[in-house]
Amino acid sequence: MKKISINLLVGLCGLMFFISVADAVCPVCTIAIGAGLEGMRVLGVKDVLTGIWAGGLTVSLIGWTANYMHKHNVKNPIWYLLNAIVYTALLAGVYFVPADNPVVRWWENCMWGMDQFLLGVLVGSITFILMELWYVRIKKNNGGHAWFPFQKVVMPFLGLLFMTGVFWSIIKWLPKIGIVLC
Repeated sequence: MKKISINLLVGLCGLMFFISVADAVCPVCTIAIGAGLEGMRVLGVKDVLTGIWAGGLTVSLIGWTANYMHKHNVKNPIWYLLNAIVYTALLAGVYFVPADNPVVRWWENCMWGMDQFLLGVLVGSITFILMELWYVRIKKNNGGHAWFPFQKVVMPFLGLLFMTGVFWSIIKWLPKIGIVLC
């Protein structure tokens, strides 16, 4: 099994040399989240905080790819569904890659009865989507214009930053007053 995994990895890396353009939609970024998760643990960052940003990045990649498909006249909704499934599966890979020693182990560390990374991904994804919807509403109510330059980028970033602060506070202060997180 280990030899097959190494051969597959070498083959996939070799394919990267034949890809002409990334078009800012890079699944490697999502895989890097899984690799970076262990580094974040070494630095002392909780999985829920990493998960918030991983969820936001995944939703962003799904959106970028959907926009790319829309610009290239892809009309079949199955492709859009497949887009979301592929990026979600890439993110779920942190639980399975490498198979012998996954980066995240289910229920190893939990928060409110849920895996911390999964909780963070859900919070980050929902936050990113809500901030995008809020931006669309603001733009619609403002005659098709944003309130300030780069608002489309700033709003999801600030939403994720806010949720990171909320969960950091929860992790820091609730155990001190005797509330158990798991």
